[in-house]
This record gives sequence, structure tokens and C-alpha cells, in this order.
Amino acid sequence: MEPDEKIQAHLVSIWRESKKFFSVGGREGMLILTDKHLMFIHKTEAKKKWWDAIRQRQTLHFLRSKDTMLTHDGYDEEDLKQDLENEKNVELRFDDILDISYEEKDWGSVLFIEYEIDGKLEKHQYSIAQDWVKYPAKEPTKYMKVDWEEFVQYIKDRQKITR
Repeated sequence: MEPDEKIQAHLVSIWRESKKFFSVGGREGMLILTDKHLMFIHKTEAKKKWWDAIRQRQTLHFLRSKDTMLTHDGYDEEDLKQDLENEKNVELRFDDILDISYEEKDWGSVLFIEYEIDGKLEKHQYSIAQDWVKYPAKEPTKYMKVDWEEFVQYIKDRQKITR
């Protein structure tokens, strides 16, 4: 992350699943869009109390508006820099993204991203979870219907290399 970068969109309760042939399960995290990068933060220093409150506020936002270009109080660029110190979190330059698209499903809205990192091709789908089951493993039970168009267009407009 560069010193002058600013968060443009910050989404919590994101469920990421790999689109590999034999992959099972997924990961919960945050999807953060800055003016230069897209990040998936799986390991965060944010407090659980903050996370729960923001998740509820985000759900209410999406029930009123489908706009994904939102940010949350209590998490800023300094928090993001701290979270990016963990190697398990993913930071992508826009030009590392080979393909980005979205699709409406019966059960919710899905963002598809294909990118290359460290010479490996990765394909993932991202959805925003509304409700969770915690046992035997944490998984979403209900997803949100949102509008990914402005989010996707923001990235495409800033890519120098496109397919």
C-alpha cells in the first residue's frame, strides 16, 4: 500500500470461494478497494465488537440501497496498513486482475475475479453474507443482493492493461 492511498470502498462479511476444480469451503473477510489496489483481508486486527456492529449496519445499508461503494467508520488507512503486514491477506494491483465480472444468482450477487499473483493464476468468487451458521464450520446461510457494477467499473477504469 502506498502512503497516499485512500479507501474507496470497504465491505465486510465477504465470503470468498476458490473456483478451482476440487476446492471446498471458503473464507470470511473484508474486501477493500483503494484508489490503487484491491485487497482481501482475511486476518484483521479489528475488534470483534466493531466487526459485529459494522456487519449489522452494512446489512441495513444493503436492504435500503444496493450500492457497494461504501466505507465504514472505525477502520481507516492505518488499520489497513497494519492488516496488510499479515502475509495471508491479499493485495492486488489493478493490472494484476486479468478478469473481473459479476452475476446475479437466485440466492445473491457474485463478484468473479481472476488474477495472477506470484506467477500463479487464481480464480475466486466473492459474495456478501447476511446470515451465518457457526457450527460445525462457519459458513453463510443467506447472501445479499447488491450492485457490483460501480465497484467493477472503478477497477476497469484504472487498469492500464486490459484483455
